[in-house]
Amino acid sequence: ACFPPDPRPGEPMAHQYNFDAETTLGFLEHHGLIDEYALNLEANHGTLAGHSGEHEVEAAVARGKLGSIDANRNEALLGWDTDMFPTDPALSTYIMKRVVEQGGLQPGGLNFDAKVRRESTDVEDLFIGHINGMDNYARGLRAAAKMIEDGTLDTMRKGRYAGFGDTAIGKKFSAGKASLADLAKHAAANPEPQQRSAQCEKYESVFNAFAFKG
Repeated sequence: ACFPPDPRPGEPMAHQYNFDAETTLGFLEHHGLIDEYALNLEANHGTLAGHSGEHEVEAAVARGKLGSIDANRNEALLGWDTDMFPTDPALSTYIMKRVVEQGGLQPGGLNFDAKVRRESTDVEDLFIGHINGMDNYARGLRAAAKMIEDGTLDTMRKGRYAGFGDTAIGKKFSAGKASLADLAKHAAANPEPQQRSAQCEKYESVFNAFAFKG
């Protein structure tokens, strides 16, 4: 696909098929085009749709359909696109981790679809903005590579969802051989599982240790 669809709510219409990554993928699948296209994502389009940029990337990568990235950021409180140069190390690290785990970006890449602020009137501001953006994603890629090589975060996640990989019913469900109805029957026929902490703060701590060290 040489023309990746770009999910964007409210542009140009109030109601449209490409509201977010998931509705766009659903539209493509409904019309038999899911194998022909991959998505171009912009983090703030996710924000405008009520999601995070991380959520949009995850939705696309889960289908192997992250094809290109508009590498910018936005003032999330305004409610419209501001297309600022990307400077968020946590967001760039998360995005690049998922890019690496998907096997790269095809057919696109990183597009610095950004502009300087209205009050930034010097020519050098444009250069500094692009340098900041490129450095931010370069650091994100390095941090993501170190995070993957270290393996701590992925090991924690594997343990959290062990029920889907280590149990008979979980393996069947993950392989598409069991339905939600089958899971309901399994839950009703078995005792309540032992509650385990989600350890949200620990996940954030481990992630930030890489994202902000680079």
